[in-house]
Amino acid sequence: MVKTSTKTNYKITTDTGQKTLRINYEGHVIVPNIEESAFCMSQLINILLDVGEVKQIVFIQREDFIYDGIQADMLSQLATFIKDLIERKKVLDANTLGSNCPHCLRNRHNFMNIFVMSELREDPIGAYLHLIDRIESEKASKAKCSNCGGTNDIYIKLLEQIFVSMSKLELVKQAKPYLKKYDPETREAYHNIFNPIIKPNYLFAKVTKTFPPGSIELDNYLVENSKVIIFKKKTEIRYVYHIIPPEYDLLEEQYNILGHAKEILATHRPKHSEFVDPEHTRGIFMKVGKDLLKDLFKSKGLDIDYDLINKISDILVRYTIGFGVIEILLKDPHIQDISINAPSSATPITVIHSKYGECITNIIVTPRDVESWATKLRLMSGRALDEANPVLDTELLIPGARARVAVIQKPLSPSGLAFSFRRHRSKPWTLPLFMENKMITSLAAGLLDFIIQGNRTMLVAGTRSAGKTSFLGALMVQIMRSIRIITVEDTLELPVHEFKQLTYDIQSLKVRSVITGSKEEISAADGIRTSLRMGDSSLIIGEVRSREATALYEAMRVGALANVVAGTIHGDSPYGVFDRVVNDLNVPPTSFKATDIIVVCNPVKSASGMRQNRRVVQITEVRKNWNKDPLAEKGFVDLMVYNPKTDQLEPTDALIQGESEILKSIGSRVRSWAADFNEIWNNIELRSKVFQTIVDTAKKEKKPALLEADFVVQSNDELHKIMDQQSLESSGLNNKFVFNEWLAWFKSNIHTVD
Repeated sequence: MVKTSTKTNYKITTDTGQKTLRINYEGHVIVPNIEESAFCMSQLINILLDVGEVKQIVFIQREDFIYDGIQADMLSQLATFIKDLIERKKVLDANTLGSNCPHCLRNRHNFMNIFVMSELREDPIGAYLHLIDRIESEKASKAKCSNCGGTNDIYIKLLEQIFVSMSKLELVKQAKPYLKKYDPETREAYHNIFNPIIKPNYLFAKVTKTFPPGSIELDNYLVENSKVIIFKKKTEIRYVYHIIPPEYDLLEEQYNILGHAKEILATHRPKHSEFVDPEHTRGIFMKVGKDLLKDLFKSKGLDIDYDLINKISDILVRYTIGFGVIEILLKDPHIQDISINAPSSATPITVIHSKYGECITNIIVTPRDVESWATKLRLMSGRALDEANPVLDTELLIPGARARVAVIQKPLSPSGLAFSFRRHRSKPWTLPLFMENKMITSLAAGLLDFIIQGNRTMLVAGTRSAGKTSFLGALMVQIMRSIRIITVEDTLELPVHEFKQLTYDIQSLKVRSVITGSKEEISAADGIRTSLRMGDSSLIIGEVRSREATALYEAMRVGALANVVAGTIHGDSPYGVFDRVVNDLNVPPTSFKATDIIVVCNPVKSASGMRQNRRVVQITEVRKNWNKDPLAEKGFVDLMVYNPKTDQLEPTDALIQGESEILKSIGSRVRSWAADFNEIWNNIELRSKVFQTIVDTAKKEKKPALLEADFVVQSNDELHKIMDQQSLESSGLNNKFVFNEWLAWFKSNIHTVD
């Protein structure tokens, strides 16, 4: 018969005379064991002081860490020793310490207080060595106290009595071989003494529920049903991203049901075909999960709570065919990157937050978690991940979120699997959204829209995490839906699925990764050449990395003045792009002239270096009247440049005074604009005014949906139709009339947007 006595976070069970202490560490981020954690040892000793001797100690945290036999006896004996010091010997009393002198008493009391209340509980081996040092120190200083004239004889005798008693402890006896080389930082001696049995349970990531001590709450918000709190600790340069997913707020009985259901569904071995349409597969698993949970509720005599079943079903699907707590993080619109270093169980997940930069989270994932994710990503991508192919670059699509995923394993990562998730918005970025975030101005948006409609070639450059791909996606939104788009990517980052939902005529080509080099996929260069055989289309290259640069410039030369050809590339300046394309990727300088516009995106950091904002810092045209070096021969002409004082992208004199050859070239094909830069400028300002009106109204009416691609595409279509109709009815384009017509449409359609 089992007798249970429940305390705050532990309970005592007695079965056939064996007393077992069970301590619940469900809400803690640390892996509970006394070998590595002074905190766990201290908490355990404090509990043993309360409950007395036990024969088995169990730390519970999705895995049970069990200390029994002599290990439990040693810990119980230590607790009894500490209790004896406090109660019977009263080592903190003045009489026991051998003096009533405030000077003597203060020094002795401080040592005994730290020794008994802290060191013996957290690190008894270190406390034993400290006691030896103290005895030697006291014996060496036999001088009388200058204040009271007394000696330390009684105090030395007390310390020696404690030493003799402590030397008899089994824990100290077993530690003696390791005393000479003992290092309290590594706690290596405890690893030699304690070796718990680890009993696996169904596993989740480990999440600490308690707030970080000594921290200040800076911000909080909801991600679906999970509350996110941002903390700042005085001792940490990074912020703390604290989140409690819904699975960590279940009651014990609900946990048991979830665990049982997970064990049943875990027997299913998913196939590659199930990941082709993840939304459909999840729907099937959700239905199966709900039916299974209903049966489990009934079998346990519990009332059917459909809201609870829906909640647990969602958790169940995330932890069977999904990616667990990672899916919650990916649904946070503020998160840009998620990193999991190897070994995964040693350090918490870190994230890059759009507002707070790099943050450490309250989440540690288990080895079983990362092994499961790696298997699923292999199936989803169809690419290898093994010792011969230790890198996997792929994409992840879950309900409400998209991400690019990079996975590395042994031998490249000696400590095992490591992950990097680059989160993408569930909807395409738009130029108005970037205006709201101050990445560009309305004039820059109008200028870029004019260039897109002019069907020019463009490269979006920048460093890592500069927002290149997101910005390229926003430029794609400005391509008219009457034009077919072909994308070429080795890892699918562009929001092609979302563009299809917006009824764009878009075809995605997936090509061989430069890093993994799978022989089962065609090269990026062949993919680009294939796209040229697929008819008149705008060509969008996910990223120019390697030999495909030659093929891209073939496409640019063929595609010039037909449809937009654009892509992203690493480079922090126009010359940096030239240097990479010509010197690194071996494209002839004459071919580089096929580039019309270079847009440079870079993070702009604060003086402290702790904060950064994404900004477009240059919009530069590439002129054609140079031979070898565009920088030396003035082949680069800046149209707009970032001003750090105003934190804005500002027009240059070259743009304002109409010196742009690219803009003139675009205007030369429109009868009313030919040889009249003022008309070109007026049209750029018209587009700028449209974008600014959308942004201002979204803020004023509190309708952020006006900034999203769904509405921006409608606005673009309407503007194009009005301009087309007006140009048919008159010899020139009346920009004021066009804007007023568009504004009338805009005002009549605001109410349709939620």
